[in-house]
Amino acid sequence: MANAPPAGGTGLGDVMALLKYRFYRRDSPRGTTQASVTLGPKIPTGRTDLRGGSGNLLPAGLQPGSGSTDLLLAANWTYTGLFNVRRLVADEDFHSLIRSQGAQETRLGSEIESRFWLSCRPYESKNVAREWFIGPVFTWLHSGDDHIAGIARNGSGGDSLLAGVTTYVGARPGMHLWLGVDWDVAHSTGAVFMPVRRHISLGVTQQFRLHL
Repeated sequence: MANAPPAGGTGLGDVMALLKYRFYRRDSPRGTTQASVTLGPKIPTGRTDLRGGSGNLLPAGLQPGSGSTDLLLAANWTYTGLFNVRRLVADEDFHSLIRSQGAQETRLGSEIESRFWLSCRPYESKNVAREWFIGPVFTWLHSGDDHIAGIARNGSGGDSLLAGVTTYVGARPGMHLWLGVDWDVAHSTGAVFMPVRRHISLGVTQQFRLHL
């Protein structure tokens, strides 16, 4: 068909608007220990109209966007000076993404993720305005079953273990750039479970102080 829509394609995913609050910090000769919580929505800005070779819409789980407004809750803990090595940092991030119904009457399974990052700091400027972290990261991800038109798609959820590397660069005080790459190590073997095979993430973090 001359007017058939193109198959496949690319597009931006959904955007998250998150607020992170650090409620604990303790400095010592060994380094800094801190803990924080994060809260915010995932906004349905991503594409949901990609089609397959037959011209039919791809399933919601294969679209760049979800079409749903979701909620992310997270907790983070950082410990600097692991094993009394000042430049060795352990970082644990635990978060849950609570999903609502989106495109194609589909509610993708809610997610629980635990991410552990062990990094070293090979560079730090004298005034600590610039710094560089790099190290391995291990992620466990649990996905619940999808629901289509209110009916559970049993076996579409499962568990995955990913391993990779993340680097984190301090560009200026309060601003950091980060890049991470993860690969699938092990996953559930459900017939309709589609685990993440490779995951690339990048971002910019800007800190600010609230004067209350």
